[in-house]
Amino acid sequence: MNKALTDGVVFMPPPFADGLNVWSSEDGTPGSNTYDGAFNAALVPADQDFDSCLEIFKNDNSVKLTYMGQTPFEQGCYLRISAKVKAVSGPLPSVRAVAWAAKSGGSHATGYVEQGPSVPLTSYGEVVEVSAIIGSGSRNGVDMIWGADVAYAHLGLELTGSNGGIVRIDEIVIQDITGAYLRDMMDWVDVRDFGAAADGTTNDRDAFLAADAAANGRTVLVPEGVYRITSNLTLHSDVRFEGTISMPNNVYLSLTRSFDLPTYIDAFGDEMLGFKKAFQALLNYADHEVLDMCGRRLDVTEPIDMQDAVNTMTKFEIRRVIKNGQFYVIDGPAWDTSSVNANGSYNSNNPYKLTSVTNIASIKRGDLVTGNGVGREVYVRDVDVSSNSITLSQGLWGANSSQSYTFKRFKYVLDFAGFTKVNRMTLSEVEFQCNGEASGVRLARDGENAIFQDCFFIKPKNRGITSIGRGCQDLHIERCQFISNEQGLAATARQSLAFNMNANDAKIRDNRFQRMGGTAVMHGSNHIIQGNHMFQGDEVDKGPRTSGLIFTYENNNTVLTGNYIDNCSVELNNEHDPKPNFSSEYSFGGMTITGNIFVTIDAAAWFNFIIIKPYGTGHYVSGFHVTNNTFRTYLGNITRVEGVSTTHATLNGWNYRNMTFENNAYFGVNQRTISPVLLEYSQNSNASTWSLNAGSYMPFGGKARRCSGLVFEDGLKDSSNAAMHEMPLVKLAQGSSNELIQLKWPRSCRGKVYATIRTDNPV
Repeated sequence: MNKALTDGVVFMPPPFADGLNVWSSEDGTPGSNTYDGAFNAALVPADQDFDSCLEIFKNDNSVKLTYMGQTPFEQGCYLRISAKVKAVSGPLPSVRAVAWAAKSGGSHATGYVEQGPSVPLTSYGEVVEVSAIIGSGSRNGVDMIWGADVAYAHLGLELTGSNGGIVRIDEIVIQDITGAYLRDMMDWVDVRDFGAAADGTTNDRDAFLAADAAANGRTVLVPEGVYRITSNLTLHSDVRFEGTISMPNNVYLSLTRSFDLPTYIDAFGDEMLGFKKAFQALLNYADHEVLDMCGRRLDVTEPIDMQDAVNTMTKFEIRRVIKNGQFYVIDGPAWDTSSVNANGSYNSNNPYKLTSVTNIASIKRGDLVTGNGVGREVYVRDVDVSSNSITLSQGLWGANSSQSYTFKRFKYVLDFAGFTKVNRMTLSEVEFQCNGEASGVRLARDGENAIFQDCFFIKPKNRGITSIGRGCQDLHIERCQFISNEQGLAATARQSLAFNMNANDAKIRDNRFQRMGGTAVMHGSNHIIQGNHMFQGDEVDKGPRTSGLIFTYENNNTVLTGNYIDNCSVELNNEHDPKPNFSSEYSFGGMTITGNIFVTIDAAAWFNFIIIKPYGTGHYVSGFHVTNNTFRTYLGNITRVEGVSTTHATLNGWNYRNMTFENNAYFGVNQRTISPVLLEYSQNSNASTWSLNAGSYMPFGGKARRCSGLVFEDGLKDSSNAAMHEMPLVKLAQGSSNELIQLKWPRSCRGKVYATIRTDNPV
């Protein structure tokens, strides 16, 4: 860069012979005294060394020769003042280059060095060159470092030292030597050339902005050093960091052309801090949509509080993506699970509150709540210390009005719980190497459309993805893998969970869940669960199996289709219902289970693939369809595929509605479950009452409530061996367990009948 060549800027002052009225004996500002007609200065037309020159008699302690013209100065430029001088007679003085820095309005730009090194004249007639360099960067050889507020300067020389000597001065030369520091052919600009101090204290923000503006397509270079930035900084050029940046937590750095994790790690010199500042910029700058980790492995030594990293907001509702990297958990005490015991009061009429909570200052948002009458995956959504109350993620099905609770705090690699609301946050191709030390991701308290795509959760200690509120609304988990840290344990000894749901509309598709303690605890409704493989087996001989998918909202309106459900069960319950006895709500159902593969290996004979577990009385099944599935066992049969857990209550079989269990394939199952069932019955002796037992086929202990068809094979014969054409009276739900259909004939007869029997009222 050379402004004289590229922009036609004139730096050179006129020769002395053109007139001394533009040469000041003071600082060169307008109105200062000039050498025009001065008694102590004279032009010498022909000097043996200089040709034309100016001769000055030093009559004062400081004698200046300053050009009154405004020599322009801008950030990134380097100017050199030089002149050749010699002593002629009298005492020998010293000479130095001087300047008077001015702001754009003409006022003095104070606080800067305005003189170069002093050069003593030691002999008469010896030609000595005096020079100094002015620039914006702290570079080698720069004598005067000026900031962005300097617009121009008055430049010249100053004679100091002994008085009474005579000095001759050749023409003063002012040159643009920026090319010596920053050549235009280079593809970078250096922030030091624009005034960056790199001392860790001086605010270098203006220097970065000036370098960015001058880059014009080139890369901004940040050399070694620590650069303090005290307010938000956005750079529009590519940036290369050799030094590091220091800035307050609430100040963000936005690198619009170099927005990726490796660059931020270089910028801050620390992996975790670099990630936090990159995430901060992701949310603070509208042009950033994706934070690319560029395949980088990030060693994580403690949970990352994502809201604290941003620092300036608690709500964010615009799509953002974190992609293509790995979080690798390093063992340490920061991951230890903490536990707090406290008493609290509960009222089912205010189902999401615990009040009068003791020890509340030790309870944190996101803690897992356990205790008598508390269902699985109930979390602390908020803590109000002033009122000693806690907001819960779910209601409690059977808590006493006052009792003790335990609050467990799991530690997560990425923790969004500090946000009140986050919408459309996407994690794509991210691997969480939890190493049995940490859990994966804790969602915000509220929000929608959190998306996990092609992610790996490897060996989470407690949880893969946790929702402590309704931040899981419309949650998408697609093509992800959850691989347990508990694979060597018996299924009943595992405690890990892949994810939980508190809200509606989850899309869980094409994932793999390997030997977790459970796949999911899902409240809410309208879920689509498709194409997943979940397996929870172990090596225990005839071992019990645990629930994989647990639905805690009675009428969940969910489609479960095309999944591979391996050594675990699908459980429907109402453990998050604060009033679990049936009143007027929809009961269990609203669910379609179709086209799935159910497999178990070496399981206990009493294991069921589908379980309904009511936590209160009066419940029934309605709108529940299990069709076109394959149920298969290896290394031993199971008794049946479905069942009712009566730990707390039974189902009301008289109210079953619109339930089908048909077109399924059974292998290694002792008793098939079918409703409606086409029951074949042969009455070989004459009888007036035929009792058809359909009970063993009826799902969930249902009763023989309907007979929708009777077909008689080869006709009927009465006791006289005569053909009989009358129809019977059909009696439903007979027998001690209401499992019989009885055909009442006007007279004794025999024959074979095909009866279509079902356990529900179809309307």
